[in-house]
Amino acid sequence: MRDQVLDDKDNVNSEYGKIDTVVEDLRFGNAQPEHIANIIYMILSNKVSDEAQIASFLTLLSSTGLDRKPEVVARCAQGMRRQASSVDQQSLLKIIESRRGEGSYHGGFCDLVGTGGDGHSTYNVSTTASILASSLLLVSKYGNRAASSNSGSADLLQAIKPQPPVITSVTAETLPRIYERSTYAFLFAQAFYSGLRIVAPIRKRMGTKTIFNLLGPLTNPVHGNIEARVVGVAQTNLGLLFAEALKINGARKTLVVCGQEQLDEISCAGETSCWRLIERPNPASDEPKSKEDTDLATNGQDGQPRTLVDIKQFTIEPSDFGLQRHKLSEVSPGKNAEDNAAILMRLLRNELPRDDPVLEFVLLNAAALFAISGICDGDTSDMGHGDSGKVILETGPGGLRWKEGVRRARWAVESGRALASLEAYIAASRAMEENLR
Repeated sequence: MRDQVLDDKDNVNSEYGKIDTVVEDLRFGNAQPEHIANIIYMILSNKVSDEAQIASFLTLLSSTGLDRKPEVVARCAQGMRRQASSVDQQSLLKIIESRRGEGSYHGGFCDLVGTGGDGHSTYNVSTTASILASSLLLVSKYGNRAASSNSGSADLLQAIKPQPPVITSVTAETLPRIYERSTYAFLFAQAFYSGLRIVAPIRKRMGTKTIFNLLGPLTNPVHGNIEARVVGVAQTNLGLLFAEALKINGARKTLVVCGQEQLDEISCAGETSCWRLIERPNPASDEPKSKEDTDLATNGQDGQPRTLVDIKQFTIEPSDFGLQRHKLSEVSPGKNAEDNAAILMRLLRNELPRDDPVLEFVLLNAAALFAISGICDGDTSDMGHGDSGKVILETGPGGLRWKEGVRRARWAVESGRALASLEAYIAASRAMEENLR
């Protein structure tokens, strides 16, 4: 889907390129989503110099409840992505085309990301799970430093010993070369969005949550190339909002999750609410979608979209994955990034017991990304050394093969493939850093 934000010429000539006009419209309830999104873009592009106006704009978005409207959130994500450093699309497509698909997974990029802010300070599950997933999927893990937890995704990776990745060396320019050497890349938000440093001090002085607290999971710099994603939200009432915003922005294979404890992960302690985007043929289209076509957003010759997307809501729990429950207190072992990085390396070296609470917490979330990607849909399996080839065909809530996802996630750890994937990413990032000197 093309991001529908005013172009630079319109920014100069239109009243809606002026923040005071949009602020007035917010006060009187007349603001349009595309105009709000345009101001987000202009703020991040350093085209709005009045910090008091920026604060008023963000406050009004919240007080009017517009930052909880799917159309507004979707458009603002578009506006923010427009400010991101641009990655060469042809290079990314060549990378995807070089990959071997499996099941209904076509070899595209995948992400596992959360809103943060759930207040539980659990282990860095999504980052670790994304590393496991990269053993079989092409992963573009988007993240940042911690805002409210003990350890953010960027903090965890930089604390790896003896040699951490150079997360700032993965940029729009170097990303295609990273993927020539690795199936994993961490996309550090500050390396792709220079405008974030403009709003950071304003948000800190405001001391309240703003729409920027929601936009992170929706603004992966390679959003248009992502085939599958799992998005965690820290409040149940955000689940449908995110699912609808992602649908508006063209997402297809997507699972939005919220643990019953208001956890932005799949919970290891109890039930998790899920919102799944499910694609189906459009009966109004005269051209059915072919299995070979991986562009899920294209139209038929009649201009009608060949597929439609529905949102299915359901709940899951650890038993659906064949795993036991663990209290959240059992999966909050690290007091800081260094502690969690040590746990990460022990996990990847297969040094944790098979029923370790942290390991099973990670397996749950890695399994979800495997399941939603479609790689679990095949009836055969040939992952490599250590793979029994015995696919678990059982489907659970939402129609997904959760247990097969766990089987693949365990294989990633026990075969050493996940560790090798991380090591390849570290080496690639350090090589890019050397080239940048």
